[in-house]
Amino acid sequence: MALSFSQACHDSVAGLRNSTRGVPVTSRARSASLRVCAAAAEGTATIIDGKMTAAAIRKEIATELAELKAKTSKVPGLAVVLVGNRKDSETYVRSKKKSCAEVGIESFGTELSDQATEEEILKVVADYNANPAVNGILVQLPLPKGINEQRVLDAISLEKDVDGFSPENIGQLAMRGRTPRFVPCTPKGCIELLERYNVPIAGKNAVVVGRSNIVGLPAALLLQNRDATVTIVHSRTKDAQKICADADIVIAALGKAEFMTGDWIKPGAAVIDVGINAVDDKTSPKGYKLVGDVNYKEASAKANWITPVPGGVGPMTICMLLKNTLEGFKQQNGL
Repeated sequence: MALSFSQACHDSVAGLRNSTRGVPVTSRARSASLRVCAAAAEGTATIIDGKMTAAAIRKEIATELAELKAKTSKVPGLAVVLVGNRKDSETYVRSKKKSCAEVGIESFGTELSDQATEEEILKVVADYNANPAVNGILVQLPLPKGINEQRVLDAISLEKDVDGFSPENIGQLAMRGRTPRFVPCTPKGCIELLERYNVPIAGKNAVVVGRSNIVGLPAALLLQNRDATVTIVHSRTKDAQKICADADIVIAALGKAEFMTGDWIKPGAAVIDVGINAVDDKTSPKGYKLVGDVNYKEASAKANWITPVPGGVGPMTICMLLKNTLEGFKQQNGL
């Protein structure tokens, strides 16, 4: 049964007692939670607060890493390769480094110009593959034109593929009874949010809107592995709105601002909005605001659970990268 709006906000601000295992949260995360609740005041849904959940998970990771360091005198290492000078990529990389420092993961980084050759990039990856202090490698995408992204990603050691994009990882994810080394970070974060908010998955109808290798496909596989009945909706799907309106769980990852309106949402559904789109907003100092792929106001009036944008799935992606790096460290050290 869904919580009332006031009860959802109370539980969120109190530390998401049932959802984040009682881990204390920072004042910054608490303030973020209050903003999320205020933004949803017109709806009835329980707010799935990604910022607060991610803050709690980072504390869990930091605690475990401190224990492992005391036991092994080692810490995990994450290497990030940045090619070119895209501002959004630079911002994302800085955020990753900050998060690593917060939990106790050592950061390694190589920045190359947009004139770097494919062979130069591959040499950097090979060096990190051979470095025992590095437990995870991430090549920031997109790469400049002329670089074969697939070749670069395939060069990352399977043991250090913390993005989880390798064909082997996806293949293991697709097979019953198999466990991939790593699960792609964004879909892993989506499932983590559902589970920490006690959203029932087994036996439910779930729809994933979008079929990308990064989000849509692995999200569908993760739901299927938890015994949901899964449908993938994409640009060629007939009656997409009707299919979504019958879903108990919707994961939206199509990349179109507020495309999914309230009539796409079944009353009582759980909505995980992966989209993040900039739309014009003259009332904002920046001249724009960020919205998801779902019309939040309309959907929150019908759903039982919903993620806001921003503050929902986004904070979980980096958090799951940290978790994957921790898992890589444990695998590589026999822990």
